[in-house]
Amino acid sequence: MLIRTWNLNRGASVPPGARSRLREMVALVTAGADVVCLQEVPAWALGSLGGWSGLQEVPARAERPHIGPFPLPAALGRILSRPHSGLLEPAFAGRGNSILIPANARIRDVKTVTLNTNIFCEERGAALGLARKRVRWWERKRRICHLVHYELPDRRRFLVATLHATSYPPDIRLADAELQRAVGFVDRHAEVEETVIVAGDFNVIRAQSQTIAALESAPPEFRWTITGARAENILLRGAAALGARRWSEEQRAAGGRLLSDHAPDEVELPG
Repeated sequence: MLIRTWNLNRGASVPPGARSRLREMVALVTAGADVVCLQEVPAWALGSLGGWSGLQEVPARAERPHIGPFPLPAALGRILSRPHSGLLEPAFAGRGNSILIPANARIRDVKTVTLNTNIFCEERGAALGLARKRVRWWERKRRICHLVHYELPDRRRFLVATLHATSYPPDIRLADAELQRAVGFVDRHAEVEETVIVAGDFNVIRAQSQTIAALESAPPEFRWTITGARAENILLRGAAALGARRWSEEQRAAGGRLLSDHAPDEVELPG
């Protein structure tokens, strides 16, 4: 069983300025995979990735297309965020995350939580000693974790969740607080017989994350397996990884450009 995660950066290549390669990225990362978690999917594409890949898509929108405080239809956001539109702000397109699972899976339930609600940021910001201005900034861009419970024809059950935490390199405690909230959300909904997978762009590396340290040192029945050391990571419970790797630049290159400013990560499980 092959699991992958990738921050698509809304389909942009590196260096920026070329046309979106989103469909090409989706085809590349889903080839041969059983489960794929994608972050930074433009809002206009949410709900389309299943048709592109042949997998079953479970999407969740984090931020709707907008200009300043004014919402936009997804189609208009797509036009305005094109490289040659003259408007360079990618937030015009909105964004979200998608979980892709086997086409023959039976979806049992889907749930979503906002990780940086006003109340959470204010309470955690006070505990972390953040300035009021920084707390307001933290609340500004909605971050979510969404999960899907599903069952395969052979009766095996899975819970898959994905998130893209706030990026603020001067203080990784913001991202780590969101990761802790996401893991708690998953814990509350996980069932005993499920293999649990949490994948995404955590924006905090393993060595600096208090949340990951706690997961690794938990009692055996609650302990997680952490498959990587980078900010993009896959956490497992109820299954042992056979191997994990990060894609090379050659594997995510096309037309002389790198696809996204992030690399996919993958892990293989038995079965």
